[in-house]
Amino acid sequence: MAKVLTSEKNTVGEDQFQLFDLRTGTITEAAPLPKARKPAYRLTVDFGPLGIKKSSAQITERYRAEELPGKQVIAVVNLPAKYIADFRSECLVLGVLAEGGVVLLQPDQPVANGLRIG
Repeated sequence: MAKVLTSEKNTVGEDQFQLFDLRTGTITEAAPLPKARKPAYRLTVDFGPLGIKKSSAQITERYRAEELPGKQVIAVVNLPAKYIADFRSECLVLGVLAEGGVVLLQPDQPVANGLRIG
């Protein structure tokens, strides 16, 4: 069984957690990001009323680009944009750092794009 780390240093308050704007979105496009140092895809994600955002995702070990469009994901949408190679990543698609590669976090039922995670 994995050891769970708990300490004052690792603890955040609900007010701090609420600073992260986590939303549902649907991947509409996925393609390799060849200039990235680590293998990655450039994703286009539809967040409904929040609009379309781009993301770089190191998920190539478990996913093929052609199977990603249509998948719903959970992402942080209020982080500053970050350049990965020559690509502007505007949100952070969340995943589990599992053995064998990242596993995307997804709703277990279809939901509207742009809904807030809380």
